[in-house]
Amino acid sequence: MKRIDQINVLPFIDIMLVLLAIVLTTATFISEGRLEIRLPTSTSQPDTPPPHSVEIAIDADGAFYLDAEPVTEERLATALDGLETSTPIVLRVDAATRFERFVAVVDQLKTRKLERLTILTRKS
Repeated sequence: MKRIDQINVLPFIDIMLVLLAIVLTTATFISEGRLEIRLPTSTSQPDTPPPHSVEIAIDADGAFYLDAEPVTEERLATALDGLETSTPIVLRVDAATRFERFVAVVDQLKTRKLERLTILTRKS
């Protein structure tokens, strides 16, 4: 009987590549589908959001979200107080949101001198 000294790892590599493809495919769907926000359209679209940024979102009902967690306007203000002025902020606002909610967030950012702001839109 022949002694087996080696293990054929090629089938294991094939399985791992298939699993990696599945994980990467589902991860993109999960990360984009956190909040149902219909972004407004614009002819220019900003670059990709900066890494390690703080995300503020406002849904169609005017509710605030800080990094996908629902917060009140007062809690948002408290969270913004603890940020460095160089912190990048990404703002996602639903197209149906009342303009006063958008202005309230921008006012809070300006008051705290948080000027590294990216407003996400859909390209038309």
